[in-house]
Amino acid sequence: MPNSERLEGRHAVTEAIRAGLKLDVVYLQKDLKEEQKNSVLDAAKKAGIRVRFCEKEKLDALSVTGRHQGVVAEMEPLPYAEVSDMLAAARVKGEDPFLVLLDGIEDPHNLGAIIRSAHQAGAHGVILPKNRAAGLTATVARTSAGAVSFIPVAQVTNLSRTMEELKKEGLWFACADMDGQVLFQQDLKGPIGLVIGREGAGISPNVRKHCDFVVSIPMKGQIDSLNASVAAGILMFEVVRQRSL
Repeated sequence: MPNSERLEGRHAVTEAIRAGLKLDVVYLQKDLKEEQKNSVLDAAKKAGIRVRFCEKEKLDALSVTGRHQGVVAEMEPLPYAEVSDMLAAARVKGEDPFLVLLDGIEDPHNLGAIIRSAHQAGAHGVILPKNRAAGLTATVARTSAGAVSFIPVAQVTNLSRTMEELKKEGLWFACADMDGQVLFQQDLKGPIGLVIGREGAGISPNVRKHCDFVVSIPMKGQIDSLNASVAAGILMFEVVRQRSL
């Protein structure tokens, strides 16, 4: 299994199991102290996950970070959904579609945090580009606190083309940028897709021209931007606020 699908460390592996992530096998160092291994062992047994006891040298060979703490787990590859699955989920719930599109988020921790917020905000799915962007890895799954198991995530070849296809389904698209209208003054109800740009670079020109309007987050500080996952969370929960009115 690729290195990107490995989790390392007692806390990371235990939390992944508790979050319901599908782990294929947990490797546990033989000579760990009982209190160090029992939490991992108990969680794995309850979840029906295979546990293999091995020497430290085996774990050293498996480890990417060198900080495995005597525990390494291999996670099954996370499945991607289809965009059509997201629209179907909205129809089943009797809700207007609410999608989150990420234009090249590269940091897996940001991606995991955004997926977590999207699930909590009731979004029907998250759409990622296949190229030059983070995908679903063990780090993303762990950072999402298990939300990847509950919200559809799709990868598409061309984000702009996908947006055009979704417009035929009645969606409007709002992208976040500093020169946009203050989001609290913009109507974000109805079928909506929120577009979040790459860390630092923002929305790419081609994607931006496919957006119907641009919104901004008012800021009072001396720096000119927010972390991508923080900005995404603010935007998503403004949609939640407006839909609850």
